[in-house]
Amino acid sequence: MENVMLYTDGACSGNPGPGGFCAILTIGEHSKIISGAELNTTNNRMELKAVIEGLKALKRPCEVTVVSDSKYVCDAINQKWLESWIKKNWKKSDGKPVLNPELWQELNSLLNLHSVTFQWIKGHAGHPYNEKCDQIAVSEYKKLI
Repeated sequence: MENVMLYTDGACSGNPGPGGFCAILTIGEHSKIISGAELNTTNNRMELKAVIEGLKALKRPCEVTVVSDSKYVCDAINQKWLESWIKKNWKKSDGKPVLNPELWQELNSLLNLHSVTFQWIKGHAGHPYNEKCDQIAVSEYKKLI
């Protein structure tokens, strides 16, 4: 399996409001940028969308390290919240419905295709790919306003 780095970020103007996402895939010296926007969304949805679209761009199973500044996304995987939500029929530990279940379901199906690990990094702390993802995500939603 090829080793892929997937850097992601989502951005939103208002929450909800217009939002954008960016995923940068790197394999060796090669990189690919995937980005987009939605008119009425939330920051968490855009963070999820960035990971989903990045993984969807892979043409075959890969070993992927996702680097994200989203505690929401990273904790859901690393702390096994997603597994728990699935077992509890998309309910959180407090019994309330999980937000964005259709995106989590799509992400879960992609996680089953690849070997994926999630690494959280502090946002806006000078990480070059995180900064680039943020700039692109913001530029995407600005096209809508």
